[in-house]
Amino acid sequence: MEDEEFLKKLTYYIEIGAIREAGIDENGEIVYEIDEENTKRLAPELWESHLEYVDRVLLDLYKDGLVDVEYDENLNATMLFTEKGFEIAKEKGAIPLEEI
Repeated sequence: MEDEEFLKKLTYYIEIGAIREAGIDENGEIVYEIDEENTKRLAPELWESHLEYVDRVLLDLYKDGLVDVEYDENLNATMLFTEKGFEIAKEKGAIPLEEI
């Protein structure tokens, strides 16, 4: 995607409330996050794309042995990251910011 097209989409999603600024990282770059409730409703195509991306990242981490999955008696999954796996998932935006 071209930079100009990306910026147009980013601006649009911010304006409609599907994406919001979450803060600034250690390099001074703005960090954005998806607003789950609003994004599902206002930009379902963005939400679907986000879910597919997160699934790919987590599956790759699992294949690389950087995350394990445990299930409880109700089949609720808990993901257990190695330190490296956690850092990669965080860097790639696969972990909700409020859980970090």
